[in-house]
Amino acid sequence: MTAANGPVDHDRWAIFAIRDVRFYLFVRLFFMLGAQMQSVAIGWLVYEKTHTALSLGLVGLFQFLPAVVFAFVGGALADRFERRRLLLVVLLGIATLSLTLFLLTGLSQVPIAAIYTVLFLLGIGRSFSGPASQALVANLVPKTLFPRLVATASVVMNGAILVGPSLGGLLLGLFSKQHPAWLHGGGGARGVFLLVFVLISLAASLVAAMKTESRAEGSGEKKKVDLATFFAGLRYVFANRALLGSISLDLFAVLLGGVVALLPVFAKDILHAGPTELGLLRSASGAGALVMGLVLGVFPIRRRAGVLMFASVFAFGLLTVAFALSRNIMISIMILAALGAVDMVSVVIRSTLVQLETPDAMRGRVSAVNMIFISASNELGEFESGVTAELFGVIPAAVVGGVGTCLVVVLWMIFFPSLRKFDRMESAK
Repeated sequence: MTAANGPVDHDRWAIFAIRDVRFYLFVRLFFMLGAQMQSVAIGWLVYEKTHTALSLGLVGLFQFLPAVVFAFVGGALADRFERRRLLLVVLLGIATLSLTLFLLTGLSQVPIAAIYTVLFLLGIGRSFSGPASQALVANLVPKTLFPRLVATASVVMNGAILVGPSLGGLLLGLFSKQHPAWLHGGGGARGVFLLVFVLISLAASLVAAMKTESRAEGSGEKKKVDLATFFAGLRYVFANRALLGSISLDLFAVLLGGVVALLPVFAKDILHAGPTELGLLRSASGAGALVMGLVLGVFPIRRRAGVLMFASVFAFGLLTVAFALSRNIMISIMILAALGAVDMVSVVIRSTLVQLETPDAMRGRVSAVNMIFISASNELGEFESGVTAELFGVIPAAVVGGVGTCLVVVLWMIFFPSLRKFDRMESAK
């Protein structure tokens, strides 16, 4: 590993002295801002055109399917080739897809089938960018500074999750009312897609400017690449009960209890709000996560990490039920903020386990498995939410999902006793 580009010491600001770390943090910021803004715009656009919860569920499904198919390949490539260059190529492709969305929303009739096709291609892009980006982190700093970089990158990500949806909602409202006309197509989504293209292009330019050698340890050796290589990460996760328990807990909790896909319905039909309020709803969980991330930075988890993980996921389920029953926009925002805060606790514990228990030569493939689980919980969860909402109604679907999350916690405490007994975070090393 080469972590040149700046002096390395052990003070709290040491990671910022490394040039490529600064570039990486801005890459993460620009990419996440763009992704959050684009997600709000797509959800609003699709619901405006279709007026069905199922169509919002399909937004998640078309992003999830390619993640399952291509993530193992993306992980294997991240462990075999230079991660920075792989990430650069993928970011350029994702930027092109955002530009395609801009062009599609300029048509007099926006073709929803074409939007779903672009979402499928975006899912492919993410299946390659996710493992490369996550594995690249370990190549930027010495191991002594790695936890600080993970924590800092998490704060940057949650800052983008906080700002991105609100900014996307505000811009939707602005571009839907203001001229020039070429910016406010697709209910204001067109202008958002153009800005996302600019942000992702900036991220790609910063990746291109990095100089860190980011090959996995041993990747220069001549190795046979076969199905066993692709699925090595999956075998590794299933052989490690702590990793399997923590990742699958998050999978089923968010799969059942996630309400993000239904926020356009809640905003428009239940809370009787517009795109600006939708942006605030989308940002609320990010605000809670950001605050909790800062709190955990000052008061890190030291004991009973497994119990805290289970408690936080159980609270996630209860808060989902509370959100479903709320009829006040401010109360809904506060509930979502609390939901993001408790989710952050489980994210920190899970991320520490995944990163510190995985050898560098396997990080790309294990990151790919983790990304599949995350995609399943998010995108497939969006599809599940859309289908159940279409069949049973939005509110009953959210309530049942929250209750289901609580039941999963109880079952996982029985199935994974080692995770429940997991105590000190440093024991994950």
